[in-house]
Amino acid sequence: MKKSKLLALLLALTMLLSLAACGGGNDDKQSDNSQPSQSSTGGDAQKTDDAEPAGDEPVKVEDSEFFGPIYDEWSDMTDDELYQKALEEVKDAPEINIYATSSKMMKAEEDFEEAYPGLDIVIMDMDQDEVLEKCVLEADSGNIFGDVLQAKDVNGDVFFDYYEEGYMSAFYPRDLSAKVDEDLLRYGYPLYASQSFWYYNTEAFPDEQPVTSWWQIIEKNEDGSQKYRLFTKEIGTETSYLSLFASFVVNADQMEKAYEDLYGEPLEYTYDGSGFEFDVPENNAGLEYMWRFSQMQMTFIGDGDELVQAVHNSTRDDPALCLASGGKIGNRDESGFNIAWLTNLTPYTGLENCEYMYVVNGCKHPAAARLFIRWITGGVDGESGGLKPFSKEGNWPVRDDVEGDWNPVSLADCGAIEPDLAAINDAFGSTQDLWNYWLSVSPYTK
Repeated sequence: MKKSKLLALLLALTMLLSLAACGGGNDDKQSDNSQPSQSSTGGDAQKTDDAEPAGDEPVKVEDSEFFGPIYDEWSDMTDDELYQKALEEVKDAPEINIYATSSKMMKAEEDFEEAYPGLDIVIMDMDQDEVLEKCVLEADSGNIFGDVLQAKDVNGDVFFDYYEEGYMSAFYPRDLSAKVDEDLLRYGYPLYASQSFWYYNTEAFPDEQPVTSWWQIIEKNEDGSQKYRLFTKEIGTETSYLSLFASFVVNADQMEKAYEDLYGEPLEYTYDGSGFEFDVPENNAGLEYMWRFSQMQMTFIGDGDELVQAVHNSTRDDPALCLASGGKIGNRDESGFNIAWLTNLTPYTGLENCEYMYVVNGCKHPAAARLFIRWITGGVDGESGGLKPFSKEGNWPVRDDVEGDWNPVSLADCGAIEPDLAAINDAFGSTQDLWNYWLSVSPYTK
């Protein structure tokens, strides 16, 4: 796991494990050995001390054996087969625990229990860090209470630091997976997709969006002033936004082409990558963009509603743009804000960020967990009702039999791309270090 993220957690684990040692380890994380077990290439994997390669050879994230879809005995079970097994599981442990990162999951509780009498689910709404840390603490102490885990993976940390480490498994129901683009199944089984957008003021620009390229966002007027006031959460501390910038580094050729297509001349490289403890590639258009962006005047606001309000309050003579989650478009109708997404930016608008559903390894209800995942992601025909709480503008279904007509356009038509989380994960750390340093030397943050 990444030391910078989990140092405090590891210290807590040391104390917890010392107390649990007299009770023995959790050598077998599958609580019911009579249940089908997933294959060694992506199922209920055991955490072992020899999971890391020998010597100093780094792990190559692009070669993961856990990339999906991976099918096993669970994959072909019907809802009724899983239901019957689930009824047996709850005789010994009545409550099925769902660790959710969205309060909308709470709205699914009664409908699921009505569809499957005799099953009692308890949904715990937590921040993603809390969900993941709770999963780790339970696994390493041998006291596992969670059954299902929801998490968004925007930079590969969930996949490489938790899934590969054996804390949870990706369940791939074969019939439902056939309705999902296989590329979206690579890192887990998705619930829905979303993305972040730049927002503009529709009253200030009623005829068309003022920007069609990421490069235009950082344009300046002839007098050196910025064309647009920029509002965003602090990118260096927002994993989803920094992952987007890391993708520009990965897709530098696309960034360079977008510049040349827009301005009709080669991109001039001005960033200084010297003095870092890692190699900084030369003439990388993604890094050049990030350098220029970091030197702009920006206003950091932590609340997404306030971000889009800043755009609503702007004018054509003093225009503003903000970067916020797609779901904040709801303020257009709820609060009367004059806002809209900037779509089809070159080289791409944003990343398709998926919410994934996982089975907690060693859980007490392996069948019930998988039944819930099938149900919450739409069931056999997409009509189970599980997707209803998440069917709002700014969220897109990933199944080809669910239209998602609550959005004006498809996710692809917005200009989003499917992220290469392995490549983003590889570039993320250095991208964050560069952003933080370059921001620190900005004339606006000194």
